[in-house]
Amino acid sequence: MLNNTEDQVDKEIQEINRRKTEELLKAHQQRQRTGSIARPIAFTDSNFSREIQGHELIVVDFWAPWCGPCRMLAPIIEELARDYSGKVFFGKLNVDENPLVSNKFQVKSIPTLLIFKDGKAVDEIIGAVPRSHIESKLKLYMAQH
Repeated sequence: MLNNTEDQVDKEIQEINRRKTEELLKAHQQRQRTGSIARPIAFTDSNFSREIQGHELIVVDFWAPWCGPCRMLAPIIEELARDYSGKVFFGKLNVDENPLVSNKFQVKSIPTLLIFKDGKAVDEIIGAVPRSHIESKLKLYMAQH
């Protein structure tokens, strides 16, 4: 009797794994087709250069978990990443954990948003600003195709 129950559980687990794998594969294929990611990804000192070169227009949020204004800006960045998915790529870089990139771009205050176009820093926004301010800058660079 116990073996039948164990077999049933194993089959259920295999089915769950199969469905989850299919979902992940479909999501990955969709991202590859559209080039879109609807959430900011975590940048680090080690992946920063590679990621910056891989996208035409990128906004990087330099932040820290203890920073109140950074926490205020976080939901706006999440919304923008979702709303501009496929057009603008968003990333977040924790300045406490990634001092090399922070120092390279002389980030002295957080939150700081750096806008990169074709791999080069072209603009910055310092402080917790309204969504409309960030969007106005994005639209400027999106228009420069």
